[in-house]
Amino acid sequence: MKSSQDIEPRHFVVPGHIAVIMDGNGRWATRNGLPRLAGHREGVKSAREIVRVCGELGVGVLTLYTFSTENFRRSRTEVDALMTLLVTTIGREVRNLMDNNVRLSVIGRLDQIPNRTRRALESAIERLKDNSGLHLVLAIAYGARQELIDAVNRLLESGEKQLGEEQFSDALYTKGIPDPDLIIRTSGEMRLSNFLLWQAAYSELVVKDTLWPDFRREELMQCLNEYSKRERRFGARSSQET
Repeated sequence: MKSSQDIEPRHFVVPGHIAVIMDGNGRWATRNGLPRLAGHREGVKSAREIVRVCGELGVGVLTLYTFSTENFRRSRTEVDALMTLLVTTIGREVRNLMDNNVRLSVIGRLDQIPNRTRRALESAIERLKDNSGLHLVLAIAYGARQELIDAVNRLLESGEKQLGEEQFSDALYTKGIPDPDLIIRTSGEMRLSNFLLWQAAYSELVVKDTLWPDFRREELMQCLNEYSKRERRFGARSSQET
């Protein structure tokens, strides 16, 4: 059986936008007899590798579901540790992202995260803003239902009386970002977990049993192989139907 290292990217249909629900850090830590934070730290290694591989493959946008609005319900200790890890990771990775021509943006309610974390993100975004390669989008303090409510309120405040899909899309956090072609979820859970509900209308979904800290190049290539077999019809008839 060929490994991903043996398969040329041209054998795959490369999605323009891949979004990933990075799930399973806590379970990975428990399975390995480690504290939960160790799972999150290992998950950073997976994120680093997936960013690199997506850049190599020519993916246009990679969105990583980094921290949801629901994650704030976790213990204060874990939330604080995750915010600190995020600051540390940004500081360590920004040079690598610059070297790889990666542009960064963030979607979510940044007013809900600590000032230190927000400043680190804003600094990285500013430093990487002129890069022209992979667009890395981090969903932080993000919830799709909240995004939809915020969009509706924004449109109401603007005085709009009648809306089309394009106007509504432009009111979302993801304005200017194409909808994801492929959404990958790790850990085997079969749900979107309040992630990109509007944008995912015609996305292809691939669920892997692999826990996020074990998700690396090989697993990504398997997902792309599955995606390449799909026929995206967007509600139309299959080209094979008569």
